[in-house]
Amino acid sequence: MSEDNFAGNIIVNLASLPDFLRTPILKKRMVEFFSKEESDKKEIICNALEAGPTIPFLNFSKLFKSWLKIIANLPEEHREGMFLAYIKQSLLNPEKLIAFNLDGILEMFLQLEENEKETIGKTIQKIIRNLNEQERKRILIMIPNNAKIHLKI
Repeated sequence: MSEDNFAGNIIVNLASLPDFLRTPILKKRMVEFFSKEESDKKEIICNALEAGPTIPFLNFSKLFKSWLKIIANLPEEHREGMFLAYIKQSLLNPEKLIAFNLDGILEMFLQLEENEKETIGKTIQKIIRNLNEQERKRILIMIPNNAKIHLKI
């Protein structure tokens, strides 16, 4: 990870914090995300996609689960904006997803409360439905079949 990947460095540090510290800091950073310029949002997403695979999975899984729990409780427009930003960036750089433990990420999703899984699933379904046909086909190729089943897409 490069020295100037500030968002990535923050993510790496957050991953090693205990829940009671990680969650409020992560929530604050996520809320700040929505006040950023589009170019800054894109850079943050790129840095996060770069940093994620460099974090030991045990730490990453805790961070990712915290992220999911927070995002499940954000307003729909923020949840949709966040997921859409990650999906769009993944469509531009699909190779970044290869380094992730997608089965482990799905496992973190499956550990959420039912209402959180449903909320996130509906948001992702809506985003995928609203993609153009080419983008929809490309993102569906990237999503593992097991995840498609659980997300009902």
